[in-house]
Amino acid sequence: MADTKEHVVFFHPDLGIGGAERLVIDAAVGLQNRGHKVTIFTSHCDPAHCFDEARDGTLDVRVRGNSLVPAAFLGRFAILCAILRQVHLILQIALFTEELPKLAPSSFFVDQLSAGIPLLRFLQPRPRVIFYCHFPDKLLAKKGGILKTLYRGPFDWLESWSTGCSDTIVVNSNFTKSIFSEAFPTLKHREPGVVYPCVDINPGEPVEEITPLWKNKKVLLSINRFEKKKDVALAIRAFAGLSPKEREDARLVIAGGYDPKVAENVSTYTELCELADSLKLKHATAKTVITAQAIPDDISVLFLHSVPNAFKATLLSTSRLLVYTPLHEHFGIVPLEAMLVGTPVLAANEGGPTETVISGQTGWLRDVTKVQDWTEVMRIALEDGEGEERLREMGKWGRERVIAEFSKEKLAERLETEIKNMKSKSMRPPLMPFAAVILAVGLMGALAAASMVLALKQ
Repeated sequence: MADTKEHVVFFHPDLGIGGAERLVIDAAVGLQNRGHKVTIFTSHCDPAHCFDEARDGTLDVRVRGNSLVPAAFLGRFAILCAILRQVHLILQIALFTEELPKLAPSSFFVDQLSAGIPLLRFLQPRPRVIFYCHFPDKLLAKKGGILKTLYRGPFDWLESWSTGCSDTIVVNSNFTKSIFSEAFPTLKHREPGVVYPCVDINPGEPVEEITPLWKNKKVLLSINRFEKKKDVALAIRAFAGLSPKEREDARLVIAGGYDPKVAENVSTYTELCELADSLKLKHATAKTVITAQAIPDDISVLFLHSVPNAFKATLLSTSRLLVYTPLHEHFGIVPLEAMLVGTPVLAANEGGPTETVISGQTGWLRDVTKVQDWTEVMRIALEDGEGEERLREMGKWGRERVIAEFSKEKLAERLETEIKNMKSKSMRPPLMPFAAVILAVGLMGALAAASMVLALKQ
């Protein structure tokens, strides 16, 4: 494929700002930089809420199929609406306007939502389809009662079947690969490839010295959304395990995505504040760089809500340690961001971080049930003299690892290889008769309609 230039058409549901969207942008730009033509179709892309490359002309982004079906109905049924929007998009460009055939794509890249793959193959049988599974949607959906189980059943079946209709399946980590086989037992004969997400790097530039926000404080940093599953409470409990003397010139900074309209963000933040109070840790909350810098020295725990990228970069560059607490993390991009700027990482010894952090070399991997082990690593990170030298050495190894294995160029190279291998296969996964597809969609619609009626009666 290095000699044969492809036209890869991407399909992504909503090209906003998030980890999945960042990967799609990086993959598209990476392939484009390698000489391939790229077009992205999406049902929604708000110029005020998307990555620069999606709005500044770097990429050919086309918004289609967004005029009939809303993103949700009464705040619910998001998966049904997402599927219908994808079907609308594919029908519009492949059948009604013939925009897709005129592009003459050689390959399709579909991610996050696989439901439209059978229809795409039916209408455009020649291009091969690669599906990028960030994580099985059936495992992300919140559990519910019998009604929710009945409602989700057809969607879970459709996800499994439509994913299997793709020519090649790739995932974001070996951890997700292991989960994939459990989530889709009917696809055990399929072995997904692994294409890691990346961080934006420029290996030609040295890490710049940045002035610390608090010159008298050694910062231990946690960056995660304010969600219970991120287990930021572990960082607070581990920090509380340090002696008052050890905490005198230290500060635990907890930064992350926070939306006051999202109930879980509010409740998680409140619980973390209450935990700090119960452990007699003085805390404060700031929302801007100026208010953060004005925090008194006796504040042990500082909460920061939705920090801007420049502020986040300063925090990462000037911290002694990134404390990354989530368990069962699919991949985790923040540890890479920390390692890129030379900051060692303390993370769970399970899930995605085990593939990015080398324990003892670029950071530490510890059991989340052993809080004292996390406290001990914090203690090491706060040491002066030899401790500082050790952190610098770890930071150097971490940066080199990110540049070598997790760059945009490496992402594009791995994806290019997967597409090349996909096109060399002589056999393709079978499609069931299209009438069966229509019947399946009709069944989902009927169940969804029944669910809506019952929901409106409650």
